[in-house]
Amino acid sequence: MRNHAFIAGKRCAHALAWCLAIAFALGGPALVRDVSAQTVASKAKESGCIDTPRILGGSMFRCATASGVSAYFNVPGAENYPSPSGSGNTSRGKTTATPSPAGFPKVDTATQKGRDDMRRKVLADELAAEEKLLADARISYANGAPVPLGEEQANADKYRERIARLRQSVQLHERNIEALKKELGNMR
Repeated sequence: MRNHAFIAGKRCAHALAWCLAIAFALGGPALVRDVSAQTVASKAKESGCIDTPRILGGSMFRCATASGVSAYFNVPGAENYPSPSGSGNTSRGKTTATPSPAGFPKVDTATQKGRDDMRRKVLADELAAEEKLLADARISYANGAPVPLGEEQANADKYRERIARLRQSVQLHERNIEALKKELGNMR
């Protein structure tokens, strides 16, 4: 009986390998795009997003959370994730540029510099806000031992749930700060 299970398992593995090969051959980049979309969706869920993540550039995403704070996260390999605005790939890593069509409006250097400065200021302001929120979250978390509230003194599960929520809040703000610093670092 044991030998039959081994053979059946081996056949399943071969069948799975063939199915994946065929799916990749037929789906190709679309399959990779679906996988990155699933990864973006899972990161968005993990970050507590309540709206569709917007691609900022490269593999950096931003979304709103229930607390009203923006969540930032990075999904390596999601550079071709279709953004809701239809902007497609905004990766900076590409070196080949396609020529603009004749009559396409050009942005002068001063205007672009102003836009870049404004973006840098917005990111710096968001970073300062996230750092303040992180400090507040760390105070509330109190290194995993906040003072129990009235109803939590009789119910240890409620206390553990609150500690878990506070820990997640601290982690969310730390990830947001890391993402903002990375994005600011890419601008220089």
